[in-house]
Amino acid sequence: MAVKRHVVLVTHTRLREDGVVVREAMEQLRRAGFEISVVDDLVAPKFGRPAANKVDDDTEMVVVLGGDGTILGAAEMVYGTDVPVLGINLGHVGFLAEFESFQLSEAIGRIADRDYSLDERMLAAVRATYPDGRQSQDWALNDVTVREPGGGRMVEVSVSVDDVEMSSFSGDGVVVSTPTGSTAYAFSAGGPIIWPNVKALQLVPLAAHALFARPVIIGSGSKFTIEVLETSVTDGWICCDGRRSDELPRGTVVEVTELDNSLKLARLSGVPFTNRLVKKFDLPSVSLRTRAMQEERDKERDITQGPLVAEQQPGCTACRQRPEPAVGQTSGSDRTDAGSSHGLKEDDSDA
Repeated sequence: MAVKRHVVLVTHTRLREDGVVVREAMEQLRRAGFEISVVDDLVAPKFGRPAANKVDDDTEMVVVLGGDGTILGAAEMVYGTDVPVLGINLGHVGFLAEFESFQLSEAIGRIADRDYSLDERMLAAVRATYPDGRQSQDWALNDVTVREPGGGRMVEVSVSVDDVEMSSFSGDGVVVSTPTGSTAYAFSAGGPIIWPNVKALQLVPLAAHALFARPVIIGSGSKFTIEVLETSVTDGWICCDGRRSDELPRGTVVEVTELDNSLKLARLSGVPFTNRLVKKFDLPSVSLRTRAMQEERDKERDITQGPLVAEQQPGCTACRQRPEPAVGQTSGSDRTDAGSSHGLKEDDSDA
């Protein structure tokens, strides 16, 4: 008797009700022999509390149809287990996703054949110690934010590394990110991109009112400590992965270190992280100066040699049938030929 294979499909309620992609994914997974559990109502727990939806022990994989936010929600379901997460992007950037929606059939076929590798991502351990001595512990795949609670006033914080105070300042707060989260909030705040296989944590100040407030990167064996100072004009607020949050009274101390556990992302391609970086951020492969120089050369060529036209190719019927121009007659290459599949119009010379 064949062993049943179980997959959890995570998506949005809106996508499940209105999107054909979700219905198609469910149908293809069933045809591939999977039993499916659908979760479309992920609710973020409070900071320090476990997720309400946890995967069963027999779950082979969690397949996410959505963007990075949905993948972060699915990570709460598999936290503390060995169940991998595979993202199929139906959102915007989808940096954590492995495939785009048009690659759905290929993705499901690879899952059915177990044709994938596992990419283990570092997690951050978070511990908050409140003024009354209470403690709450949480974790983050992307980042931990300690900031003002949204009232428009600055929060005053102290930053220490390995129990040695480095700086204190007023501002919007700080964000501590893992390498995975270095392309998210920390990147928007001016932090560097850290490759996923690097074991490190980075802290990026948010609009700090200070002369020296630069991103700091520490090794995985070190610890960041952020304290909401008693002298702060406002309390603080903490949030893990943009989901699990809580208030931080003045005097609260937050410690961030590397977590012993990791989270597994399923990878179906062996392309380097650099390829994903260039594609998702649409990075230019040439500098603006080089591009401008190339455009100038193209303009000079058009002036001196005329617009670029395609040469006749032996396999092109339109080229073989084009009559040779008579002496003094305008050449067919100077006119737009709709019958040639490789002919270039003058406006296309820079394409």
